[in-house]
Amino acid sequence: MSKSQSDLNKEYKLPGLPYAYNALEPYIDEATMKLHHGKHHAAYVAGFNTALHKLEDARAKGDFASVQALSKAAAFHGSGHTMHALFWSVMCPSSQSKAPSSGALYDAIARDFGSLDAFKKHFSEAAKTVEGSGWAVLAFEPLGERLIVLQAENHQKLTVQGSVPLLVLDVWEHAYYVKYNNRRAEYVDNFWNIVNWAEVEKRFSSAQKQ
Repeated sequence: MSKSQSDLNKEYKLPGLPYAYNALEPYIDEATMKLHHGKHHAAYVAGFNTALHKLEDARAKGDFASVQALSKAAAFHGSGHTMHALFWSVMCPSSQSKAPSSGALYDAIARDFGSLDAFKKHFSEAAKTVEGSGWAVLAFEPLGERLIVLQAENHQKLTVQGSVPLLVLDVWEHAYYVKYNNRRAEYVDNFWNIVNWAEVEKRFSSAQKQ
């Protein structure tokens, strides 16, 4: 059965990047960005749409035997899509990356981690040591109204439910292997040169209002 136009409009689409593929050089190379965005992120978008369509078909047929497997697929691909969309937005050319020295985010980091330097070391270690493929995440935890650092395995595991991600770093091998080979630590250390702190601050302000 063909999908109506309204159904098609509900499909997730690969967002464009807010900068050119070579804009993060020399810290993340153009070849990696093209592969990462155009292939890997696109695959998560397609996988999410497929899982949701299959769940829709299962409901229509009253056949729910596949719900467990499809729910896992939706969580994996859906989280992959949302995490990558956030990842692109929290990076910028190095000339535009300016770490905070005052303001609400700076004060919250100092309160919850001791200092900006201590936070960066904590976040970096989380990124370097997450098991297998995954992410490091700075998130706002609304119940405690505090910032926390998480390690996310794959895209969706080890999550504190309700937390709002503010800054994420992808440490799946496809995010760095073309340029860095197996030197994940070097990739993580270089990430701080291209953090879009203005976007992180904006996300922090928005998270506190939710």
